[in-house]
Amino acid sequence: MDGDVGLVDWRKLLQAWHARFLVGSFADGARFVSAIASADGDAPEVRLSNTFADVMTADPDLARRISGVAQAHGLKADPAAVALMEVALDTADMAAIAPFWAAVLTGSTEAFQGNDVRDPTGRIANLWFQSTNSHETPRQRFHLDLWLAPEVVPERIEAALAAGGTVAYDAEAPAFTVLADPQGNKVCLCTSLGR
Repeated sequence: MDGDVGLVDWRKLLQAWHARFLVGSFADGARFVSAIASADGDAPEVRLSNTFADVMTADPDLARRISGVAQAHGLKADPAAVALMEVALDTADMAAIAPFWAAVLTGSTEAFQGNDVRDPTGRIANLWFQSTNSHETPRQRFHLDLWLAPEVVPERIEAALAAGGTVAYDAEAPAFTVLADPQGNKVCLCTSLGR
């Protein structure tokens, strides 16, 4: 995806590559993780269960090597299963509120960098600040950004519409599509395409 050859197992969500490899047991997954631990490059982030290993890395070359390790272990990828959610807060004055949210969510104002609060432990979803013009406080200021594999988005939109939702904005699809629930609360379905 995104013009990167050899990354068919992976999907780019935000700034990193994500993959899910299906494992037969926790022990099989542990052997796979042990094998990728010896791959050159920065260590990937791994989440392991008894049925899958989720792997994330910002390094596309490491991602390719990990796919090679997975193939050698007979593991199949499930690229449509990857997802990442971050919370967005609309604000005209990020500097006034970001330190508060960084302290509350992570215990440190240093977690606020750029436009984001990022928990270094990965336990808390990213909080990013979407810049807006000055305005009266709107009814809704928070919304969810759900990063998905591009091939999953049409199914999610169809399911959301069948459940009573509406498309609020799709002029920039496939980069993102904004859906609203029956009360007008919004979620952005985001992909790496068109960015």
